[in-house]
Amino acid sequence: MIVLATGKRKEAVARATIRKGTGQVRINRRPLEILEPEIVRQKIQEPLLMVGNRWKTLDITVDIHGGGIIGQASAARTALARGLLAWLKDAELAEMFKRYDRSLVVNDPRRKLPKRPGGRGARKRRQKSYR
Repeated sequence: MIVLATGKRKEAVARATIRKGTGQVRINRRPLEILEPEIVRQKIQEPLLMVGNRWKTLDITVDIHGGGIIGQASAARTALARGLLAWLKDAELAEMFKRYDRSLVVNDPRRKLPKRPGGRGARKRRQKSYR
C-alpha cells in the first residue's frame, strides 16, 4: 500500500509518498537527518514527533519545488502530516494536529498580492511632491 499526500504554502508545493519500510525519511532525496538549516529540519520533524514511534515502520519520501526554504518546510510538514493521517487513519491524531497547529492539516490560503501600477510593488507607491 502506498499513500500520496500534498501540501502547499505560498509558491511551494510538496508531495509526500508513504510506504512500508524501515523508518527512512527523505526530503528531495536527502535524508532528513542531514537537512540544513536546522530550523527547517525541526519544522519538518514536528508531525513525526507528535506521532511517536509509529512512523518508524514507514519509508517517507517528500519532493518539494517552488518557493523559499521556509515555505518549502511548511509545505513539507503539511504533506507529511496529511500522509501520516491517511496511513494511520487515527481521528484522535487528526484532532491533536488541529489543536497544535491547524496548518498541519489545512493548506495556508494566503498568497502574494499582485503588483499594481504606480509603484514598485503591491503597496509601495511613488512619492508626490507639491513644490
